[in-house]
Amino acid sequence: MSVSRSSLCLLLAASLLPCLLASGQELPTRKMDELNWLEFRELVPAKTKTVLLTTGTLEPHGVINNGADNLAPVRIAEEIAAEVNALIAPHIPYGVTGRLAPYPGATHIPAEVYAAYVRAVLESLVKNRFRNIVIINGHGGPQTEILSRVAQEVALAHGVNTLVVNWWAACPEAAEEVFGNPGGHAGENETAFIQAINPALVKKERYAEVTSTPNPRPGAWSATPFPSSIGLYEEGTGAPTDFDQAKAEEYYRRVVACVGALVKDTLEKWEQAGFTE
Repeated sequence: MSVSRSSLCLLLAASLLPCLLASGQELPTRKMDELNWLEFRELVPAKTKTVLLTTGTLEPHGVINNGADNLAPVRIAEEIAAEVNALIAPHIPYGVTGRLAPYPGATHIPAEVYAAYVRAVLESLVKNRFRNIVIINGHGGPQTEILSRVAQEVALAHGVNTLVVNWWAACPEAAEEVFGNPGGHAGENETAFIQAINPALVKKERYAEVTSTPNPRPGAWSATPFPSSIGLYEEGTGAPTDFDQAKAEEYYRRVVACVGALVKDTLEKWEQAGFTE
């Protein structure tokens, strides 16, 4: 049977369409708040079923910006959105800061208020026909448990798929491989991540003005405010020291690749299991 040139082109186009959609060539933007309602209606769920929701908080981070927990997940989402064929929801900037809330410029949202707000956002994303909701979180402490619990409850109640990624904890090998230590809150790893994004946000000339304290062992002690704006995962190691730009950029690349691979692998396994229909 002979096939005309035009028919062959149509066949090739049909076979390539999934690849084009996955690479983002058919989407006018990846950011939900840049779409109008007509564009959104055409894109979801026909061309994407996945949304990235980022969240963090405002709190002290040694000599980097108070908004580090917001900047990091937002940048990760921007980097991986096309790779995983997702839209990016508007960021949730305020979180459950807790023990660092008394520091200047920090904010704190009570756990019950934050949980209810996140739940409402997730349910709105479900209403808008997203099947896969990926939360990229930039802040630790009680916030990680809240996000995990609320995301699971929404998934079970509405029959959708949810994934919560705490970026610094999901890719611990990156810090060990680049710096030779696990880092910490505002430690060498997190400071480097922000330095790779915008070196101007790292005030290394003021490093002598801040202190670091190892995070307490579970049940050992607690303090509010926490004694230092840098909390080390291991005593005696992980504080930012040399502020090496090359290492910062390498760490950034490894983390972005790691989070992207985790999200992509999870989406593929959901699809294989029939959870994306």
